[in-house]
Amino acid sequence: QVQLVESGGGLVQPGGSLRLSCAASGSIFSINDMGWYRQAPGKQREWVAGITSGGSANYAVSVKGRFTISRDNGSWMVYLEMNSLKLEDTAVYYCNADIRRIGSASTRDYWGQGTQVTVSS
Repeated sequence: QVQLVESGGGLVQPGGSLRLSCAASGSIFSINDMGWYRQAPGKQREWVAGITSGGSANYAVSVKGRFTISRDNGSWMVYLEMNSLKLEDTAVYYCNADIRRIGSASTRDYWGQGTQVTVSS
């Protein structure tokens, strides 16, 4: 009943930029932390960035200074602006959110299906 859908991935040259979007929809009462993860072929999924409901953001050291996470609580959206992209940023990027559903007293994690980001010369 709750879904997260990512968009904005694609092919970009090193040094380029992309903006990823994630839309949460369904019977949502509130969303606590939201974040972005990525998984490159043959590697474990890693945390990239997170943002609290109040807008406090944190980043993995590998992307700090290059990526910016933001959210719009009015539309249940979270974004990841990626600048100065490197070859090693190539991965499937996943949106994650801790969501309380309408009628529920607790929260749980939800995940999007992922969007491919390929950085190549």
